Amino acid sequence: MKRLLFVLPCILFACGSETASSPQAKQAAQPAASAAATPPAPAKTEPVPPVAAKVKHTESLHGQERSDDYFWLRKKDSPEVLGYLAAENTYTRDMMHSTEGLQEQLYKEMLARVKETDLSVPVKRGDYLYYTRTEAGKQYLIHCRKKATGDGAETVLLDLNEIGKSEKYVGLGFFEVSDDGNQLAYGLDTTGYRQFVLHVKDLKTGKQSSERIPRVDSMAWAKDNKTILYVTEDATTKRPNQLHRHVLGQDASKDERVYEEKDERFTLDVTRSRSKEWIFVSSESKTTTEARIVPAAKPKAAPVVLAPREQGHEYYVDHGGGLFYIRTNSGGRNFRLVTAKVSDPARSKWKEVLPHREDVMLEDIGVFSDHYVLHERQDASPVIRIVHTDAAHAGQTERVDMPERVYAIRREENPEFGSKLYRFGYESYITPPSVFDYDVATHEKKLLKRTEVLGGYDPSNYESERLYATARDGAKVPISVLYKKGWKPDGSHPMLLNAYGSYGYPYPLRFNSNRFSLVDRGVAIAVAHIRGGGDLGKKWHDQGRMMAKMNTFTDFIDSAEYLMKEGWVDKNKLAIEGGSAGGLLMGAVTNLRPELFKAVIAHVPFVDVINTMLDESLPLTVGEFEEWGNPKIKEQYDYMMTYSPYDNVAPKNYPTMLVRTSYNDSQVMYWEPAKYVAKLRATSTGKNPLLFKINMDPAGHGGQSGRYDKLRDAAFDYAFLLGQLR
Repeated sequence: MKRLLFVLPCILFACGSETASSPQAKQAAQPAASAAATPPAPAKTEPVPPVAAKVKHTESLHGQERSDDYFWLRKKDSPEVLGYLAAENTYTRDMMHSTEGLQEQLYKEMLARVKETDLSVPVKRGDYLYYTRTEAGKQYLIHCRKKATGDGAETVLLDLNEIGKSEKYVGLGFFEVSDDGNQLAYGLDTTGYRQFVLHVKDLKTGKQSSERIPRVDSMAWAKDNKTILYVTEDATTKRPNQLHRHVLGQDASKDERVYEEKDERFTLDVTRSRSKEWIFVSSESKTTTEARIVPAAKPKAAPVVLAPREQGHEYYVDHGGGLFYIRTNSGGRNFRLVTAKVSDPARSKWKEVLPHREDVMLEDIGVFSDHYVLHERQDASPVIRIVHTDAAHAGQTERVDMPERVYAIRREENPEFGSKLYRFGYESYITPPSVFDYDVATHEKKLLKRTEVLGGYDPSNYESERLYATARDGAKVPISVLYKKGWKPDGSHPMLLNAYGSYGYPYPLRFNSNRFSLVDRGVAIAVAHIRGGGDLGKKWHDQGRMMAKMNTFTDFIDSAEYLMKEGWVDKNKLAIEGGSAGGLLMGAVTNLRPELFKAVIAHVPFVDVINTMLDESLPLTVGEFEEWGNPKIKEQYDYMMTYSPYDNVAPKNYPTMLVRTSYNDSQVMYWEPAKYVAKLRATSTGKNPLLFKINMDPAGHGGQSGRYDKLRDAAFDYAFLLGQLR
């Protein structure tokens, strides 16, 4: 998301001074005697990129032998690996040295838009109002509460900045208060590896309890305010697979294992219903789910299966009154809504209340005492609908209107089952994050808070719109564009094009004040809502996964060519960016069409597809066979080999690239981008720079944890892009 107002003479390359252009120029500048006495300064040279050693390593599968000369980079913590990674960081630092002034300018520019000391909208939960606040100069959130009635004195529940004094990384997972408001259970990660330790704090005394339960992925309080049901993950694969029961004060090593999910395609999750009556234990694969239910008042009860798993059947449960509300894909890929009596929830007795619709994806449902809220998606845009269930208005439905064509909705906290207000977040490319309460009785929206953007930000200076590219097979691919008002699609401008396109996730069109450092410099920002994502429902996902994955990459290329043809971008000034599975996208499209792109940023890219999906000891591998395929099956192996970025690097002139990762990333191991960069460097026929930056300090899949650190990282990326899009 980046572009420029001015460009330093040597914004990307280490560019040193030239020797005098001619003897005449040198003589004009100084006396001859002085010139003879002072030898000319040596010319500065560009940094030399590191070259990773090639160590022969081969793998054989399906009668095919694959060479992997950089397999040795998997030896984490070995001197050879650490030395190579340090050399790459040094090279990147040296190549970006001349941009340090611009990086600092961008950082200050972005920071100037941030209200550093701020307060969230309080959320009522029981007798208290819960909120977070930030303080200028501090990296992390401070979690607080105060009585809903009374003097309003604040109690700090958890100050992550205090933890940050001794830890370089602070990641907060779950954060749950017991029903009586006296106990706080929270998950803390201090490595970036997404391994959370469960802590409990006594909110009456303010003291931490003795509980320290490692590798906890999710948890739920029971009604007795002392029993916790929690899910732990496998120590090697990180798959959440075991449900345990813990009572405060007891030895956690003796906690009872309540259930174990043995199918390696499935993960476990535990949640509590808004009604507080039920605890749901969900087993989920990429294509199938199974829910177990436990009465919150009887935490020692054995979990009961609601509907036995059936391959391809996904269903998700909520509760209200005497009914379970079930979002199910039985009867259609975009889901429908059914209810089941709590007293007899057998699947054969499910009652349909909202049918499946081909053009509307039912994404989520939230149940309250006298209404429920539907989150849907239609034509790549999110929709909120309210359905009344009280006797006076049963069945009445209204849609919550949104003011823009291109926007995103956030599900805010709504913990009160009896609330007549529904809180949601709204934002867009242009509108800062906003929190609304919607009154389900009066149908009125009330704006509670809009994030203040400092530095004179004026939303009327910008425009956004929705375009549609035609893919090669005729599919219409939505593209969302942001640009400065007065900007004309005349083919003369730079653009940054983003996309993701995996797991059925829609690409959220969120506000980001950082990007105006680029838009104000003439860059248009675009997102291609390509297949593999969920922007147009589950069929859009199906058409970009498994044996149809290539559609994800060709949709992106077709979108880029459409934007060039229609004048939205100078054909020589298109930069692209993606992370994780979006990083796979970056690798695949640059292999397919390297000449199409001026610059590429790939964050934590999943690029070593075959080797990773063959290693079932790695986190995520087995569970993702239903997204990418299992290379042990020849047909799927052959297809995956057609796009795996690492396996398809070839002698081509690749664009300028910046690849970023973290040493402690648990979702895409550091060695994937490291191997990819090493192979690209050895194979590319061109001279475009290839930079590799790896966070060696504790950091995770999302980079560093501190908010100021994240701004520094953004300034680095922006300076890189500005040097390319001049």
